[in-house]
Amino acid sequence: MHLVVGLGNPGTRYARTRHNVGFDVVDRLADRHGITLGEKRFKSALGSGRMAGGPVVLAQPQTFMNVSGEAIGPMAGWYKLGLEQVLVVHDDLDLEFGDVRVKVGGGHGGHNGLRSLVKCLPGPDFVRVRVGIGRPEGAMDVAAWVLARWSTEEAPQVDGIVDRAADAVEAVLSDGVSDAMNRVNGEGRALRRKKSQNNDGGAAAAPADGVTPDRRDANVGS
Repeated sequence: MHLVVGLGNPGTRYARTRHNVGFDVVDRLADRHGITLGEKRFKSALGSGRMAGGPVVLAQPQTFMNVSGEAIGPMAGWYKLGLEQVLVVHDDLDLEFGDVRVKVGGGHGGHNGLRSLVKCLPGPDFVRVRVGIGRPEGAMDVAAWVLARWSTEEAPQVDGIVDRAADAVEAVLSDGVSDAMNRVNGEGRALRRKKSQNNDGGAAAAPADGVTPDRRDANVGS
């Protein structure tokens, strides 16, 4: 069994914001596999079904992002899941907009949702599907950036990005983490090379890991 968690903030105020892309990916997976997120337990919206031939629980914590672990820690414990059975989909400032990567473990990189999960789970070595949202240009506050809706230039591309992130989750469940990392991350490298060539050697890809400000969720209450 796997627990697939999309990180986000509850309520219509935060729908379709950059910070809620994890929710969007879980919604897409639920649609693809006929799973209804109708259960309300563990401070989350849950749905049970099957993906890649095995049982899965899809979850959207209904806590605020900063305390996501308060929902997911008890949930993983109740289902008696190891960290390798927990997959978390989240936004990532340190990846270019639209970049999708699979990773196991690591730090929280300033992402307060991940920080809470690491605190409330047995350790950091859960599987992550990282969805790049890029960084704001100029002096725009990071918290305002992640809590804002997609720009008019970004919005037409979001459905395709959500599809690729949902594909990445399915690859982890069907093929295992190593194969999924090789495929998904390899496809991402190819897309970045193509983009760089089209831009005549434009900006290099963002680093896989970096430090982001601790205040990124400063405007979201708990």
